[in-house]
Amino acid sequence: MTKRILFVFTSANQTLTGANTGWYLPEAAHPYYVLAPHFTIDFASPAGPNPPVDESSVQMFPDDIGRFLETPEAQKKLSTAKKLSDVNPDEYDAIFYVGGHGPVLDLAVDPVNIQLASKFYRVGKLVAAVCHGPAALVGATDESGKSIFAGKPFTGFSNVEEEQINKVKDIPFLLEDKISSLGGKYEKAAEPWAPKVVVTGNLITGQNPASAHSIGEAILQALQK
Repeated sequence: MTKRILFVFTSANQTLTGANTGWYLPEAAHPYYVLAPHFTIDFASPAGPNPPVDESSVQMFPDDIGRFLETPEAQKKLSTAKKLSDVNPDEYDAIFYVGGHGPVLDLAVDPVNIQLASKFYRVGKLVAAVCHGPAALVGATDESGKSIFAGKPFTGFSNVEEEQINKVKDIPFLLEDKISSLGGKYEKAAEPWAPKVVVTGNLITGQNPASAHSIGEAILQALQK
């Protein structure tokens, strides 16, 4: 049986300041390139079909438009994305959260998502997230009710990176601070914007857009064990 991965996208298209947001193109495209040849991948979001892509990411990563965003395969998966409330976790071996500022706004507080992520984690299935994607996991808990990050190394978009793009006011919390407050042990690359992936048991996190390919490889390695 081919293993199945659920890619979860945000449904949020505006930040707290009203700026455009959504999911970040390379953070879906780059892991997809690595994983699609090996696994069945489905897409999902809180609202279901056509999750909004962050317009700035399309402008900054034009190579991923033709190679991913506008391919018939990706178009079909995006247009038929499941609602999170319709997802049966038993059908999947792993869940992966695509970044972009959107997850900080909706997935972080979405009760359906929190329950779904917790279910994956508690049964030992792979839970992975890149950049702002780990924000989707701030409510996820283990069987004892503790945060899945408590006492564990993790990474995600750093405070410094958030400040450098002047987006602190756009989101309800800084990812590094929030997960550290849950007991997570934050790790980051030596320089901002450099790739960094942290594997802690069945939890895999990536720091930023540059980490998207690397997290795809880490997921591949974990699922092939």
